[in-house]
Amino acid sequence: MRVVVGLLLLLLALCGSGAQGEGGGLRQVGEISEFQETAPRDAAEESTKQTTEQTTPDIWAEVRALRDMVVELKVELRNMEARVKDNESQVNDLKAELMVTKVHVELLQKENSVQATDLISLETRLTATESKTSDLEKVNADLQTRLSSSESELLLSKSRIDQLERENAERPKVAFYTALTDAGTLGPYNTDITLKYSKVFTNIGNAYNPATGFFTAPVKGVYYLQFTLYGHLRGYTGIQLYKNNKSIMYNDKLIKEGGAEYLTNSVVLELMAGDEIHLVLPSGRSVVDSPNNHSTFSGSLLFTL
Repeated sequence: MRVVVGLLLLLLALCGSGAQGEGGGLRQVGEISEFQETAPRDAAEESTKQTTEQTTPDIWAEVRALRDMVVELKVELRNMEARVKDNESQVNDLKAELMVTKVHVELLQKENSVQATDLISLETRLTATESKTSDLEKVNADLQTRLSSSESELLLSKSRIDQLERENAERPKVAFYTALTDAGTLGPYNTDITLKYSKVFTNIGNAYNPATGFFTAPVKGVYYLQFTLYGHLRGYTGIQLYKNNKSIMYNDKLIKEGGAEYLTNSVVLELMAGDEIHLVLPSGRSVVDSPNNHSTFSGSLLFTL
């Protein structure tokens, strides 16, 4: 750009010199013409005149050429200025874009910083989650072990239950519950009598015979037997338990006038299959029963032997 300006200044200077030379040349031509009309020239002046006339047209041609060159340079200078302005505009646009880009970069940096913080938080949470997952896996493994153990125990228990159910199904079932009579008072008699409990409510296994009053053990085992006796006549009430016609237990109780008494007792006996149990009302004793079932006799097999 500086070179172009220097050339323009040089051309302008040349144009000024040419203009002065052109003016001086014209004056010299006028003077020569006037001098030729009045007086003759010598040979040296004539030669100078001819030289001047020959060089003057060349200077004007150079001046015109320089002027055209100056015009072209001015046009080119204007174009260059326009391009410079355009470049400056582009530079400004680029600066604006650079500023926007810088802002975007700063925003991205901030977002990246926030994301980095979030990432650290997520990593912390992930570590905690992995720790919890590991703990849960351990707990799950322990539960699996316990479940397997429980399943084994359950299978064993089920096997035992099945065995007990089979044994229970195979084991005889013996139980009875009876009441004495609806007739009211029995006794006192002059001799012992066998009590026949005629009201039978339960007789599983049919081991009790209400016609004879005897209970017969169907299998060898341990049996539980119980009786309840009720009396309200003045005097004694009592009962005697026999096993195979052998007395096992005797109970009695004195009843005063206007009184009422209950007598209850029970025994656990080991009986062989076929052993018989019955109750006897001793002589001189009385017992009372009614539809309310005050006097009862019951028993059951506890377990076989």
